[in-house]
Amino acid sequence: MVLAPNTPPQTMQAARFYAPGDVRVEPVALPAPQAGELVIKIDAALTCGTDVKCYRRGHPVLLANTPNSCSSPFGHEGCGTVVAIGNGVTNFSVGDLVVAANSAPCGDCFFCDKNQPNLCNNIAFLNGTYAEYLTIPANIVSKNTHTLPPGFAPTKGAFTEPLAVALRGVMEMNIQPGDTVALLGIGPIGLLMARVATELGAQVTAYGRNPLKRQLASTFAHCQHVVHWTEDLTPEVMKAATPQGYGFDMVIEAVGLPHIWQLATQLVRKGGKVNLFGGCPGGSTVELDTRRLHYDEITLLSLFHHTPAYIAMAVDWLTTHKLDPSPLITDTRPLTDVVPALEAVMAGEAIKVALIPEQ
Repeated sequence: MVLAPNTPPQTMQAARFYAPGDVRVEPVALPAPQAGELVIKIDAALTCGTDVKCYRRGHPVLLANTPNSCSSPFGHEGCGTVVAIGNGVTNFSVGDLVVAANSAPCGDCFFCDKNQPNLCNNIAFLNGTYAEYLTIPANIVSKNTHTLPPGFAPTKGAFTEPLAVALRGVMEMNIQPGDTVALLGIGPIGLLMARVATELGAQVTAYGRNPLKRQLASTFAHCQHVVHWTEDLTPEVMKAATPQGYGFDMVIEAVGLPHIWQLATQLVRKGGKVNLFGGCPGGSTVELDTRRLHYDEITLLSLFHHTPAYIAMAVDWLTTHKLDPSPLITDTRPLTDVVPALEAVMAGEAIKVALIPEQ
């Protein structure tokens, strides 16, 4: 193992998830990297809608307790500097600014062989960016970790994972210039998806309730239309705003509620595509008009997570300045304020909060 001159302390401050609504920043042990691993000093971490959901209701996979512990590491969007290197790692050096995805496929299972690495049987999710230091597992080091240019802003680098998710969610729809796209829900991922779609030449209509998010849908995502989503906005009214009233070429559901899934299928034109992107609570069911799906030839997609290729694409978009996500950071707080930061996002008072460890 190679260590930096200033070796990390034996303990660090880290957020730990104990139960829904119970997240604590406390001292935890900092293990040395094993073979193939990296330890990075977190320079910036970001809040995420998934983390907000986990904070509110937990998660059986993402927040599974570690052995001999009643709590779990927390946070999955971050960027940091390499401070320790495990044996066998040759393509990273101490002092490198890096970003690691929150998962990596095994490369050998049935789904990896089918080029569906996001569905990998052996995928393991990494949490722990809400901390002073993070150990990156060997599989992620080798398959899904990237070096960023010297001087690159860590807050921008921390956007790699959500941007990769947004890129895949939009690119796989095969949007063409001039396509009309309805975006239902303009949280952080929705705003990133809207921006990617506009970069591809789509005419995006964004629907949302929060005034801050609606403002960013215009100024950041460059949506052609931004609509205040009220209860009296019926499917008929929404479709009437499309060319000849036929409906949208593409509809993206980015809320994750069954009745919004159903609405999405009502807004698309004949021969159009619906991306059921927002994950509904487990056990949810929806009722869909089978005649509409079949005779109107509606294509349903449900795109989940990212792949190493899209992580690499996100790094390219960020480092070549094709997209600057900084406007989505509406607040910066110390790591110790992780709970107030999550609650601010939950209350709609912030889009993404940058958490900076005090070091």
